[in-house]
Amino acid sequence: MFAFPKIERITRDATITHFFLMFGYKLYSLYFPLFLVAKNFSLVEIGYTNFLIYLPIAIFAPISGFLNHKVNPAILSALGILGYGIHSLGMILFPNLATFYLFQIILGISAALFFVSSRAILMGSNLENYDRAFAWFYSANSYAAAVSPAVGALFIWKFGFQGVFILSFILQFFNAVFCYIRFRKQTGHLPDSVKIKESGRNYLAVLKNLKTKDTLIPVSISFLVLILAGFNNTFFVLFLKNLGWSLNQILIFNSLLSLIFLPISFWVVKQVARFKSEINISWGSKIAGIFSILLGGLYSILNFYSVFIIMLGNSIGGLIADSGRSGLLSQKLKNYPEESAAVDTVFSPLATALGAVTGGFLISLLGYPLLFIFGGISLFLSGIFGKKFAKT
Repeated sequence: MFAFPKIERITRDATITHFFLMFGYKLYSLYFPLFLVAKNFSLVEIGYTNFLIYLPIAIFAPISGFLNHKVNPAILSALGILGYGIHSLGMILFPNLATFYLFQIILGISAALFFVSSRAILMGSNLENYDRAFAWFYSANSYAAAVSPAVGALFIWKFGFQGVFILSFILQFFNAVFCYIRFRKQTGHLPDSVKIKESGRNYLAVLKNLKTKDTLIPVSISFLVLILAGFNNTFFVLFLKNLGWSLNQILIFNSLLSLIFLPISFWVVKQVARFKSEINISWGSKIAGIFSILLGGLYSILNFYSVFIIMLGNSIGGLIADSGRSGLLSQKLKNYPEESAAVDTVFSPLATALGAVTGGFLISLLGYPLLFIFGGISLFLSGIFGKKFAKT
């Protein structure tokens, strides 16, 4: 009989908040590259747009970590969610390219506030199993992706992009209220009035711990997984379009992929709770690598079903590796939850920014197949190398 994976109250609330944040954002984010292409953005400019979203997350994450010492993270998370809503409105109101890029930076700062604060809440809580908690938290992205693109497509068809941007703003507003109400009492003890100098010393201690071999190598491997994920997040829709897929096919594919992944993610949550974080990172990297190699190697004969199976495997590998990384940092840096949350938040956007900006340049030189193959080989070999640090 299927046993539903255990979820603690604070993990549940963080997952719900993350779900609604991603639901509101994914109403239009899937179609955003197509939206930019329609506005005559080049591949390099599309990559640069994502770079301007994700790099500010990496830069602002340490500041967000310090703010979590001063302000209840429930407030900071809610402000981050509101920032997503402001970005939605900005896509309607921006008068020129400079303002458009400014709103991407605002989105990046907002993401830093939300994700650092959410991770600090989880890392600062007395959880039974951190890998399992973060597996729940990260899988919320897939739950949202199962339905929000279809809703977004309906609104775009009926009201245009303006309609879907307005809907996203409304959802983010109510999600911010929900976030504050649910977390304000559970997180009131977390701010500790740490001063800048003390926070700086905490970051130095965190970096010192990160430089140890048994932490640096597994985290570096998970960073490579994130770089490939960043490339996929930016260009995968255009890759499908390059295969000759219609917008309806892309919509059905992404919605079905996320819908099927939902029950599989429950199984993944149970599995990552059984193993050490280092093992999860190693296996996640190898799984993501194998399926990336298949995606590039089978390029000439790909169809809907083969791409579906490949991306399902890729998503499983990514979730395992991400959960392992956050679980590892939670345990290795448990004395510095705010700084650990900031550092953990830096990895994902920095890798995504690198994947987006380098992908924009390399696609025209190497093409999609070779990029998937080279990226997959790098992940698989890294996973094998990291296995020596994953001994039970």
